[in-house]
Amino acid sequence: MAYAETLHGKLYYEVFDQVAPWEAHGETIIFHHGIGAAPGIWTEWLPLLTDRYRVVRFDMRGYGRSHIPPADFKWTIELLAQDLLAVADAAGAGRAHFVGESIGGTVVLQFAITHPQRVATLTVSNGAHVGGSIQGVQAWQRTIDEQGIKAWSDQFMRDRFVDGALDADRHAWYARQQESWQRDSILNALRALVGADLRPRLPAVTCPVLLMHGDRSPFIPVEIMVDLYRRLGNARLQIFPNARHGLPFSHAKACAQALREFLAEARGSQSTA
Repeated sequence: MAYAETLHGKLYYEVFDQVAPWEAHGETIIFHHGIGAAPGIWTEWLPLLTDRYRVVRFDMRGYGRSHIPPADFKWTIELLAQDLLAVADAAGAGRAHFVGESIGGTVVLQFAITHPQRVATLTVSNGAHVGGSIQGVQAWQRTIDEQGIKAWSDQFMRDRFVDGALDADRHAWYARQQESWQRDSILNALRALVGADLRPRLPAVTCPVLLMHGDRSPFIPVEIMVDLYRRLGNARLQIFPNARHGLPFSHAKACAQALREFLAEARGSQSTA
């Protein structure tokens, strides 16, 4: 088991390196999942990527095998970006491709602002550059405290997926991962996201960026993603129909194919620059 050391506990990560030894080597993709999710959401992405790219995924702080902070721990987007740096360093990734979903998307944007030399490309799925309303935290806290984690998760599953988007086994797996999250990690991470506003610093993001978003997200309207797209100088925006906040899981293969094509184009542009 591999762990990245930080000033505030260890972070568990996994490396998938199946690139043939005669292929060009060295490009790494690092995946960052969001609140309530798990590294396993990227599983169906891997077959479309691992022939060409070394892949790293990890348990974000507050989940699974990584550091579970106490209730009074100070969560910030900046801290989570430092976590991402620790994972990249531990995995031996120099300049890498970063993919983040939900709060992970905000984190990879923050990472590109503070560590641009480490970023080849960014991909943001169902994430944003600005946080939401504090009412979202209050609503989640009320549901958790009055009805429990499962009731919160049941509601969140409806926000993630349209009816029929997943078969029974995939739906049950995702629900189990979500229900394993602890109250304080859920709420404190969400509070950090609510306080985020990266708009003044987005001009610092100059690498190629792929924005992927569902057309029915209950948390991030398409207009927010359009605003992010317009604020970035080197971005493309792809909207997926019939998708909510669970886009990278419900549309895993389509998202992975979009990423594969984006990385190939970015690599071609860089080689001819």
